[in-house]
Amino acid sequence: MSAYEEQYITVSDDNGNETLYEVLFTFDSEDYGKSYILLIPAGSEPGDQVDVLAYSFDSEAEGEDVDLNEIESDEEWDMVEGVLDTFLNDENMQ
Repeated sequence: MSAYEEQYITVSDDNGNETLYEVLFTFDSEDYGKSYILLIPAGSEPGDQVDVLAYSFDSEAEGEDVDLNEIESDEEWDMVEGVLDTFLNDENMQ
């Protein structure tokens, strides 16, 4: 698992609207053979109630444009939520 310090990414929706997000962390899953990125809205403060966005991505991609892919199955979502819960619990213990 890699934690990023204030790294940002712009996400475009289907209508072309761009929103700035902060990278919470990334991780690789051997079970699914994918890399994942978890994002929170830029400018969020610790303790804020925010929605966390999660996507899979190609960690081997080069350049500034990285394709974010929707998570496809309930099992995959359960795995990502478990990793997020572990991350949040570790953060609260520090």
